[in-house]
This record gives sequence, structure tokens and C-alpha cells, in this order.
Amino acid sequence: MTHFQRWALALTLPAAVLAIALYVFPIVQVLALSFLEPKPGFGNYVSLLGNAAIGRVVRTTIVVSALTTAITLVLSYIVAFAIVHMPRERRRVALFLVMVPFWISVLVRAFSWITILRRNGVLNSALVEAGAIQEPLDLVYNQLGVVIGMVHYMMPFAILLLVANLDDIDRRIIQAARSLGAQPATVFWRVWLPLSLPGLSIATLFTFIFSLGFLVTPALLGAGRVLMIAEYISVQISSTLRWGVATALSTLMLLAVGLLVAIAMRHPAFRAAFGGGHR
Repeated sequence: MTHFQRWALALTLPAAVLAIALYVFPIVQVLALSFLEPKPGFGNYVSLLGNAAIGRVVRTTIVVSALTTAITLVLSYIVAFAIVHMPRERRRVALFLVMVPFWISVLVRAFSWITILRRNGVLNSALVEAGAIQEPLDLVYNQLGVVIGMVHYMMPFAILLLVANLDDIDRRIIQAARSLGAQPATVFWRVWLPLSLPGLSIATLFTFIFSLGFLVTPALLGAGRVLMIAEYISVQISSTLRWGVATALSTLMLLAVGLLVAIAMRHPAFRAAFGGGHR
């Protein structure tokens, strides 16, 4: 190790100590509680595996997260593709508009969607007055409303990831394909999309993992009818005071996310997204 490398390592030590104190230590406490509350042993984990209600919560979480991920990626790719083809000035405005939701509270966004989607809300009223529907549609306080709210929350993250990836694609490859006679659709399916796989992969992983931990949006837009893991854990801690069950479920969720990341990193597209594809 060189003198510079030793100095660089020494400079990272304070950050490492801080991360251990504020992040690793609380996680270890959560792991310990899952084995100690209400009594020592594996009872919390055994009860989780045989609990039908928790099974339904897990299935709901996976379905809602998968739908959110799929819809978010399709919509975000369209927006990102349009942004990278805009002139510089329009592109700045578009990226500014993409970032605006970051400055608005998640509570405000959720209540805004309730105002828009409820039976006597803006959308249903407009559709009824236009004669498109006879009765108001159930667009909120169900799984559809939760997915709409989560997609709206995740799209800015996915768009920024995809814009960064699409920007890195060498335009000379696109020009070469066009000069060889490829039609626009062929250029997209045979050139743009394959070269977008690293960005799509990291956006998929990020969106799905983030969706697993949603709490406020499902609680408000689902109104208790779409119970996801984070809300279930919150109820166990704040209402029923079953800390052992809550921490055991948190631990299993943490392990599942870690396993998902480990499996994903075996794919070349994910390794390329994290810079490992060049090694």
C-alpha cells in the first residue's frame, strides 16, 4: 500500500465509524430483538412462516411492487428517451420538471391523488360530465390507487437513472446503424434498447427494492385495504406492540433484499451498471 493509499484509507475511517454507529448498530439491535422478544428463541420466525395473514401481506407487497416497477420503467423510459433527444434548453426545463416532485412532501402528493381519483374527484367528475362513464370509477382506496401513487413517486428516480444511461450511449453507433439503412424502429429495438439494458437493470432493481418499503402512500391511497409489509410492521410496533414479530419480519425483508441484490449482480447488465463489466 502506497503512502497516498494509507492517507486515503485514514480519511475514510471517520465516515466508517459513523456508519457503524448510526446504521450497523441499529440493524444488529433489530436482529437481536427478533430473537429475544417476547422470549429467547426462534419463535417469531416460526410464527411468521405459518401465518396466513402475513403470507397475504407478502403476496400483496410483491404484486404491487412488481406492477409499480413494470409501469414505472415503461413510462420512465419513454420520458427519458424524449429528454435525451431534446435541444439543450428544452432539456434543462424537462429535467427541472422531473425534479419538482422531489421538493413536494409525499403526504401532499398522496392527498393530491386522493383529490383527483376519489369517486367525486376531479377525474371521475370530468369523465361523467363528458359522458364517457355513467357511474364514478373506483380509482382509489384500492390496489389501483396505490400503484398510481407509487408509480408517480418512483418515476423521477427512474427517469434520472435512465437519462444518465441513455446519455452515455455512443451516438456514432446510432449513426452507423442509420447509414446502413436501418429503419427508426429497427435502430430502437436493435441498438438503443440493448445498449439501455444496464440502465434498465439498475432502474428495475432500484424501483422494486424501494417499492418493497413503501409505507405512507399505500396507507393513504389503500386506506387499509392494501396492506403492505412496511405498514404491517408499523402496526405491530405502534399498535399491538409485538416487537418480536415486527423485527423478525424486518430481518427477513432485509435478507430478501440482500439476496435479490446478490442474484442480480450475477447478471452482466447489473455488473456493467455498477462498473464491474469492464473488469
